[in-house]
Amino acid sequence: MEPVRIGLIGCGVIGRFHIRAASESKLVRVVAVADLIDEKLQEVANQYGIAKRYHEGLDLLDDPEVEAVILALPANGRFVLAMKAFRNGIHAIIEKPIGMNAQQAEQYIAARGDLVAVCGQSRNRYSTMARQISEYIASGALGELRMINCRAITAPIAPPKAPPPTWRLRKAENGGGILLNWGCYDLDYLLGLTGWAIKPQTVLARTWTVPPTYTSYVAPDSDAETHVTALILCEGGAVINYERSEYTAARAESMWQITGTQASLHVHLTDTKGFTVTVDKATPDRGTISETLFEPVEDPQSGMLCQLEDFALAIREGRKPMSGLEEALLVQRISDAIYASAASGQAVTF
Repeated sequence: MEPVRIGLIGCGVIGRFHIRAASESKLVRVVAVADLIDEKLQEVANQYGIAKRYHEGLDLLDDPEVEAVILALPANGRFVLAMKAFRNGIHAIIEKPIGMNAQQAEQYIAARGDLVAVCGQSRNRYSTMARQISEYIASGALGELRMINCRAITAPIAPPKAPPPTWRLRKAENGGGILLNWGCYDLDYLLGLTGWAIKPQTVLARTWTVPPTYTSYVAPDSDAETHVTALILCEGGAVINYERSEYTAARAESMWQITGTQASLHVHLTDTKGFTVTVDKATPDRGTISETLFEPVEDPQSGMLCQLEDFALAIREGRKPMSGLEEALLVQRISDAIYASAASGQAVTF
């Protein structure tokens, strides 16, 4: 198969992960890079031997050699680039979150046509562990799904040594804070594991910004949330109980559980060292018993690489990717509802 010729726009942290994954694949070839910061542009281009270098991403999209693009920059800078890419017939990997709001995601879908387009938020579902969990749930072993619980708390250790990036906690740059930075991963992963069988309907949520003790940990003028909690009611009676936080006065904790009428599954977002996937089963004679379902093995390929190669194969084979923009739109709609509920203090139905 002829490698897909890719352009990378954005040579920051996530862009470097993308180009490293691309360098490990025979299915793609990075032919051009772009970044407004010349130092980052030259460093990445020199490291990977990329001759074509652009300061403006819009100029890269006019390069006839580029047939697909990775948009690895904050959400407020991606929309114009993505829409031009689609107009130019260029396939796209759009970093997470999919947009500043659901309206942008809807516009992407309308403009995409027959092109292949994916969102980075789904990369965790490409792991071996995720596929095994999905298959187990699809088998019906949990029974009728009742509840998804996720409590993911990151505990600060010390103030950062380098200035924190502004986009992580500025609404004008990324649409929101921890919810859009990590929540899109969480919700995509958990809903994806269930095969998108759970249909959210109503949200009651609260968000909080950084507490005074930790203001030195974040960039000046940060106005987005560092702590979010939401109760999401779904069709058929299922419930999602969700909490994600950083920079809060709580110790680190990570609890992921999918509960059905017959069993509950304890999972994790990534292949954490020492973590096992366990199941609690209801039995008529022994009550609830716990078993190890499997111990995840470290994947030889990252989720980013797996997503990239599925993207490339979808282009060459003329098929849909494993996960497309429609799933990203649903997650964005949930996020928008969480923000609306937190702002109004009332439940929001969507």
